[in-house]
Amino acid sequence: MKHPAADAICFQSPGPVAYATGWRWQRQLQERLLTDPAGPDAVLLLEHEPCYTLGRGASEAFLGFDPAAPPAPLFRIDRGGEVTHHVPGQLVLYPVLNLQRHGADLHRYLRELEGVVLDLLAELDLEGERLAGLTGVWLEGRKLAAIGVGARRWISQHGLALNVDCDLAGFSAIVPCGIADRPVGRLVDWRPELTAAQLRPRLLAAFARRFNLALRPPRPPEILQGL
Repeated sequence: MKHPAADAICFQSPGPVAYATGWRWQRQLQERLLTDPAGPDAVLLLEHEPCYTLGRGASEAFLGFDPAAPPAPLFRIDRGGEVTHHVPGQLVLYPVLNLQRHGADLHRYLRELEGVVLDLLAELDLEGERLAGLTGVWLEGRKLAAIGVGARRWISQHGLALNVDCDLAGFSAIVPCGIADRPVGRLVDWRPELTAAQLRPRLLAAFARRFNLALRPPRPPEILQGL
């Protein structure tokens, strides 16, 4: 029998956010759950100003530029995975969850995040796919969603980035996720009527269903500075 949906806080920013700001918000939410593991889960839904991020063990060989002089801000962060690119028109979902309430299994968690995107694509009559041995979601050979996560004492951070109506030009400066033979794509190439703004509530709904969460806006003590 399915359990009732658990309370979770949903934070959104209406406009593009500098990567450093979104990262700070994630860490604040993670610290809350580390301090009070029984507190509510949270999720941030953002779009970022153009930037590049490297996972904790990522190779700079996948950069097509000098890391000392990047074409957009470059960050090395504490997630798994290689280099990726963020840009407005890409929806970035950062779940900050107590994973002990969601299976306590990072491999399973990655598959569930992929499942969020697959569920959303199915709603749009599109058949996304997983590729054996790789993390992410593809559509007709093009990677639509990149996924990289981290956790401290089972409290998650980072998450998934879904290309909706973003400019893909910035991806040409890197080997996205270290996969040279799999080009990136965006949803508007299949559904030109879509915008990132229109898809926000549907992505959140797919996430809430997959993780059995009841999303709500933050209450005054929970509001993040600057959001």
